[in-house]
Amino acid sequence: MTIVRSLIGIAVKKGWQMFQLDVNNALLHEDLHEEVYVEVPQGLVVDKPGYTYSLLDYSLFHKKKGSLVVFVAVYIDDVIVTGTHQEEIDSLKSFLHETFKIKILGRLHYFLGMEVLYKEDGVVISQRKFTMDLLKEFECTQYSSLTSPLDPSTKLKADESPLLIDPSNYRKLVGKLNFLTNTRLDISYSVQHLSQYMHSSREAHLKAAYHVLRYLKGDPSLGIFFSNSKDYGIRAFCDSD
Repeated sequence: MTIVRSLIGIAVKKGWQMFQLDVNNALLHEDLHEEVYVEVPQGLVVDKPGYTYSLLDYSLFHKKKGSLVVFVAVYIDDVIVTGTHQEEIDSLKSFLHETFKIKILGRLHYFLGMEVLYKEDGVVISQRKFTMDLLKEFECTQYSSLTSPLDPSTKLKADESPLLIDPSNYRKLVGKLNFLTNTRLDISYSVQHLSQYMHSSREAHLKAAYHVLRYLKGDPSLGIFFSNSKDYGIRAFCDSD
C-alpha cells in the first residue's frame, strides 16, 4: 500500500491522470484447462510492451523513454495506470485487454479499499467505507465519539486484567485497524501499541481497541491529502518539543 500511496502522490504532484483497470475475475477463479509455460517455449516470440518491474516492489512496473513515463501498479486483479503520455496509456490498455480481458473503469476512484476524492487543490485518499463497515461490524455506531485514539490516563500492561476467553475478536479488530493505518496515520501509534498484546489479549486491551473505534467514529472520512502545488518543500509538524 505504500507504493500505491506514493504513486498517487507523484501523479497528483505531476498533474498526471490516473486510471483504474480490473482484470476479469474468471481468470483467477476458474480451473485451468490450458498448458501453462513457466518459460517461453523455444521458437515462440512474445511481444514486449517495454515495461520493467521495480526492484522495490514487483507489483510496480514502469516504462521510461525520453519524456515518456508510465507507471503500472498491479494487485491481483486491480490495476492503476498513470503517466505522462495518454497515447501510451491507451496503447497499454489495448494490450492488456487483448491479453487478459480487462474492464476499463475510467478515472481512479476506489482502489483496495481506498477512496480517491478529487479536489481543486489536490486529492484526498481515505477509507471511509471501510471505517463505517468496521464500526457496524463491532457495533460501535450507537456510541458517542471520542477525541483521542487512546485514553492518556490508561497505561496498558501485558499482565493487567483478566485474559480474554476468545482472543480472536481482538486479533481481528487490531488487524483491521492496522489496515486502516494506510490512510489514518493518526492511529498508527495506538494500533502499534495494541499489536503488542496479540498473543496474550486481555479485557483492558480490548477496551482500548474499542476506544480507537470510538475515536474513528468522530471523523470516518479523515484521510491523507496530496496537494497539486508545485512547492516541493518538506514540512514537519509535532505536538510537543
